[in-house]
Amino acid sequence: MRVPRLVGLMAMDAREAATARGVLLAAPDRPDFHRTVVDYVVRQYPPPGAEVPRGAVVTVWFDFAEGEGGGGAGVREPRLPRPGGGGLERELDQPGDPFEAVGR
Repeated sequence: MRVPRLVGLMAMDAREAATARGVLLAAPDRPDFHRTVVDYVVRQYPPPGAEVPRGAVVTVWFDFAEGEGGGGAGVREPRLPRPGGGGLERELDQPGDPFEAVGR
């Protein structure tokens, strides 16, 4: 039998998919795995599609290991050159004589 893809599934859905395929799940980072519901699987071993015997154990993780993913939007460093101020300053003409005739 082939290992199902569990990455991206919530814990309860991963348990259901594993049961349907005849494999057992182990979660070393969740001792209370049987009660975990909404945490998402981020890694699994063996990988999806691997041939395993019925009743084989598939290990899943819910937290990223050191140096793996972990989300976020990346490094935020100041950009140079900085973007202009924009806003109303860009929309209005530079200040001058408010009584100056337009179009002269």
